[in-house]
Amino acid sequence: MMTLDQISILGLLLVTVLMFIWNRWRYDVVAGIALLAAIYLGLVDADRAFAGFSHPAVITVACVLVISKALQNSGLVDICLRFLAGSRHSTTGQIAANCGIVGCLSAFMNNIGALALMLPVSIRDAEKAKRRASKILMPLSFASLLGGLVTMIGTPPNIIIATIRQENLGQPFSMFDFAPVGLAVAVCGFLYIVTIGWRLIPVNSQEEVEEDRFQIARYLTEARVTEGSPLINSTVGGLEKICENDVTVMAIIRHKRNRLAPSTAEKILEHDILILQGDSESLQPLFASPGLVQIGDTDVASDLLQSEEFKVVEVVIMPNSMMEGVLMRDLMLHDRYGINLLAVSRHGSMPMFRLARIRFQTGDVLLLQGADKTMEQTVSALGCMVLFSKTRVFTTHTKSYVTPGVFALGIAAAAFGLVPVQIAFATTCAALILLKAIKLRDVYRSIEWPIIILLGCLIPIGEALHTTGATELISSGILSVAFDIPLWFLIALLIVVSMLLSDLIHNSPTAVLMAPLALSLAEAMQISPDPLLMAVAIGAASAYLTPIGHPSNTLVMGPGGYGFGDYWRMGLPLDIVIVLVAVPMIVWVW
Repeated sequence: MMTLDQISILGLLLVTVLMFIWNRWRYDVVAGIALLAAIYLGLVDADRAFAGFSHPAVITVACVLVISKALQNSGLVDICLRFLAGSRHSTTGQIAANCGIVGCLSAFMNNIGALALMLPVSIRDAEKAKRRASKILMPLSFASLLGGLVTMIGTPPNIIIATIRQENLGQPFSMFDFAPVGLAVAVCGFLYIVTIGWRLIPVNSQEEVEEDRFQIARYLTEARVTEGSPLINSTVGGLEKICENDVTVMAIIRHKRNRLAPSTAEKILEHDILILQGDSESLQPLFASPGLVQIGDTDVASDLLQSEEFKVVEVVIMPNSMMEGVLMRDLMLHDRYGINLLAVSRHGSMPMFRLARIRFQTGDVLLLQGADKTMEQTVSALGCMVLFSKTRVFTTHTKSYVTPGVFALGIAAAAFGLVPVQIAFATTCAALILLKAIKLRDVYRSIEWPIIILLGCLIPIGEALHTTGATELISSGILSVAFDIPLWFLIALLIVVSMLLSDLIHNSPTAVLMAPLALSLAEAMQISPDPLLMAVAIGAASAYLTPIGHPSNTLVMGPGGYGFGDYWRMGLPLDIVIVLVAVPMIVWVW
């Protein structure tokens, strides 16, 4: 007979998972609501409600994110570019080189950090080889997830599983305890991607070269201020206000000189030629009165929008960007940041609605115009990453040798058990700050606070699963149906269930929710919990069927031009490969 607390916690978990799948609210908001509900239902003690934020897993994840940012700033991009120069002779060679590097990087840094480091490199590499980015980017995302299986810090599920083991058995998994199984899975997965996987990616007929994908001229109009026009001596901001801020003045051509990205206070003079961004409906208020503004050539060349001071760059919206879910018109990019949005590409094609009405999503690719001096800082503040610049690539070379060296010392300290991993990496972060290998501003920007809040809120709920006896109830139900279930089948079942959950919600909550079940099953069967915990770690970190299962998949969706249903074509066989390799390896090693 189920108790009221058991019914409450299972019902709460069901609602939480459904809200994750619905994706109407961001996952950290859902986790916060779930924690508050658990408190009011009496499932989590009020004085322990926020203890999850001091959990070692949360501290370790935050530190790994900071270290990943420092590694990105260390000049590794240029090293990778030189290494990859000789791999462009074939698609297979290019994919093998790119995926090999991102896999090795993601074993020791955050998956998204490793992907973000290699994404611009891979896109530029594909451009030089005149290959479609869609054949390169999905394998790159999957390789970043495979590489994370090798070490404890490679992916958040491994960190969570290691700390849960410490809480229940008194000893965590060490840094390289994941390597025997994780390395075997990663190598086999890598071979599948390089030989077969990339060939299963459907060709996107809409994916064209950059100029075709954005079609800048479609959004630009050239107009001349005629004699006696009411716009004379008015400001750029006043003109944009007439059109309800749905039109942007991209440039003013005056006396054969271009004034690019003019400020809103810039005055409009007689005979000025204005380069306007907006569709015909938005421009109607300007042309309503005959003689107000005379339309010029509508096929505006994109090179009119560039000069020595103003450049055009292609960027992608990163996970947890401040732009995510916000309307273009509400961001007021021109007024606040002095940059202009030229065009948007989503899933490899142009959204078929007005730019001002676009609600930005993670993975959207934007074409931005702005001052060269401040563009890098502005793009970073917006939570975007430069994919391609028509002039130069933004790179930094901050303490290129210091950062890897300090990080290696931190790994060694954790691997040899000198200090707990969270202390080792917190010390590493402090050393990097003191050595000025990373700016304090970048420290706070690099931490993915939604992930931290997600973990901090879900960990008490995961503990409530155990304290209410819900995990024992589920495990006894499983064993009652299949009381003589072999260990290999149970391991395979945990991997598959964890995979499916991770594809629908997120890898971190999957690990938090599935780990207590694995412990309960091990206790009921009177076996070591290690093989079952390792199965959960492998499954939770394997989100290959959907673009929403992991931010790495979401991040390549726009630049690669993928649809929602493209992922499973390459991901499903990869899942099968992982199960076939992981199950015997876990049985043999653990």
